[in-house]
Amino acid sequence: GTTRERTLRETIMNYRHAFHAGNFADVIKHIVLVRILTYLQEKPAAFRVIDTHAGAGVYDLGGEEAARGGEWLTGIARLMQSRFSDPVGALVAPYLDIVRAFNPQRGLLCYPGSPLIARALLRPQDRLVACELEPVARKQLIDALRRDVQANVVDLDGWTALSAFVPPKERRGLVLIDPPFEHKDEFERLAGGFAAAFAKWPSGCYMLWYPAKRRRATDDLARGVGAAVGGRADKCLRLEFSVAPQTPDGPLTAAGLLIVNPPWTLKAELKLILPELEKPLGHGGAARFRLEAVGG
Repeated sequence: GTTRERTLRETIMNYRHAFHAGNFADVIKHIVLVRILTYLQEKPAAFRVIDTHAGAGVYDLGGEEAARGGEWLTGIARLMQSRFSDPVGALVAPYLDIVRAFNPQRGLLCYPGSPLIARALLRPQDRLVACELEPVARKQLIDALRRDVQANVVDLDGWTALSAFVPPKERRGLVLIDPPFEHKDEFERLAGGFAAAFAKWPSGCYMLWYPAKRRRATDDLARGVGAAVGGRADKCLRLEFSVAPQTPDGPLTAAGLLIVNPPWTLKAELKLILPELEKPLGHGGAARFRLEAVGG
């Protein structure tokens, strides 16, 4: 396709991101993101966050896209009204506090995307690189970060950025890879892009997001990532969360994360958190999750 066609396609992709802002998949992804960054904060040494497909930064929940989808109503809105046990309440509080900070008036008017959530957890010595190719989304992200000296918005394709920015000079940090999955080969690109980045920076933490619509595609991805990390089960964690049975042409009801070099605390934290998300996020009580180590 021509450059114009590509830009149009990417505008549509970003439109869809707004459509899904604050849904169950965002909630799961961002809770995990916050737990990882909270862990990285425990050592004084600087860390870097690299967000390969960053999006617009903040999403208007009253806007046309979010209103049409309404997915945030069964996602973040339900979570904000949920009551948790004390241990789980303490683990999800940093995430919910960030969302509340974007909504100083009562109620939910907007939802922060991954780069803004990560930015909220940076200390003065830490840095964020956020890659966004689509011009409208990139401008919104630049506006949202307001010339922030700790955050760099880059006009670069996420797959190119993945190998260009690792290893970071800090030698500690997290790479979030959250592509839009608009192309048939996105699972293959994700596996290949991760493997190339991991070869350059094997000590980094990586978080790969994917839609869990086709079992074969998700299993192949997990196997590919497992092989890239040498088949060591302690190196990769697989989390999938489903809010309802998936139908072939229906909306997304299950999503997954592969977390490479997870903090040693993360699996135990997720074993506490995930059961308490089934009720608020499930559609009619049909939620379920899987959490397992990935071998080679």
